[in-house]
Amino acid sequence: MKDRETQAMTKANTNSAWAKDRAHVLHPYTDFSTFQEEGSQVISGAEGMYVTDTEGRKLLDGIAGLWCVNIGHGRREMADAISDQVLQMQYYNPFGHSTNIPAAELGHWLAAHAPGDLSHVYYTCGGSTANDAAIRLVHYYFTMKGLHRKKKIISRNDGYHGATYIAAELTGIQATKNSFDRVGENFIHHVSAANMFAKPDAMTEAAYCDHLVAEFEARIHQLGPDNCAAFIAEPVMGAGGVLIAPDGYHRRMWEVCKRHGMLYIADEVVTAFGRLGEWFSSEKIFGYQPDILVGAKGITSGYVPLGVTLISDEIYDVISRPQCEGGVFSMGLTYFGHPVSCAAALKNIEIIEREGLLANARAVGDHFQKSAQSLAASPIVGDVRGMGLMMAVDLMADKATKTPFEVGVGAGHKVFRKCVERNLIVRPVGDRIVLSPPLVVNTAETDQIVSILSEAIGEVASEVGV
Repeated sequence: MKDRETQAMTKANTNSAWAKDRAHVLHPYTDFSTFQEEGSQVISGAEGMYVTDTEGRKLLDGIAGLWCVNIGHGRREMADAISDQVLQMQYYNPFGHSTNIPAAELGHWLAAHAPGDLSHVYYTCGGSTANDAAIRLVHYYFTMKGLHRKKKIISRNDGYHGATYIAAELTGIQATKNSFDRVGENFIHHVSAANMFAKPDAMTEAAYCDHLVAEFEARIHQLGPDNCAAFIAEPVMGAGGVLIAPDGYHRRMWEVCKRHGMLYIADEVVTAFGRLGEWFSSEKIFGYQPDILVGAKGITSGYVPLGVTLISDEIYDVISRPQCEGGVFSMGLTYFGHPVSCAAALKNIEIIEREGLLANARAVGDHFQKSAQSLAASPIVGDVRGMGLMMAVDLMADKATKTPFEVGVGAGHKVFRKCVERNLIVRPVGDRIVLSPPLVVNTAETDQIVSILSEAIGEVASEVGV
């Protein structure tokens, strides 16, 4: 009782962070129907695998902030690297023939470790702007080649590529588009998600892959191969539901792109920098060589913002030619190659390498995926799937028929709240629970995540009468 009274007094205090936030901050993905009453959970501290809120709870971070805190929270050497760079040189303009040492060093590392000939980097402030940059570079590339009609981009339903206007249009999650105006409809198109759970039960994995590839090829012919510029896809869909494509899918989609002179954009904002146990997953895990690769999140473990758009030598050779006498490549961001962000990325990479976190993600991820299958025994769990340290649990009213809960039930939010009560943070996306713990996680901690989630799901199942 005393704790509840303390919490209420804290929230009622107009000088509290909770009150100021509720009054002034417009949050991404806010549920306005409950926000004024509930406000935000205010996180005030973080260390290792845990975060602490202003109500005194220490919570296991089962989502790595938001897919990104790969090395864990509160690393002193990250703070020192950031501080040192601030004191040495916090910023200088990156335009024209001007650079800084961390941006150059990071570019060198990326070129050495990225798939194939992705040897050139365009720096941005995060994943959304990196995907925007990718599309702009695609269009510029084909213009410089004299292929002025070749501008259409094919994305996928349920794919997530960001929240800036073009990135939001690339995104195929319909709930993100409600009541927002549309742009880019003349050149952005979508095909089906690669969703093994949603495929017809009678269809084999190979037949399903054939179906998806045939649909893609048909869409290219519908739009006109001479008009189609690029295909963009996450190796594993993140926000769309940790959707894993059938075996061979990405390689075959890449082959279709090559036949039609299209570029393949790998959106590795989530999957790069260790989440699947590799620096980059497109080539190492899925067997294809993208023409453009987009990264963010794990590149700095979320300590400071940074995004990267990596392009092939061939693309660079085309776009690096002056477009006219006196012409310049007039595409740039104020914070391009920000020295503090690049210094943070270099230190983050050093930590991942030194502590063997790629190998840890593979070993612990394998244990996590196997142990989490126990959740499927619940009558309201329709599917448990994932790869590495990415996982999704689908909650359903009737798992046999794959019938979802009615909107008003709020099963996902109920599970989230019960996990918080047990000192675990998960991410509810509708009636889907998404998990993506830091790469420093151990098997005991993943077992704890599974155990708490199992208890929370069981309690919700009882409440909804299933």
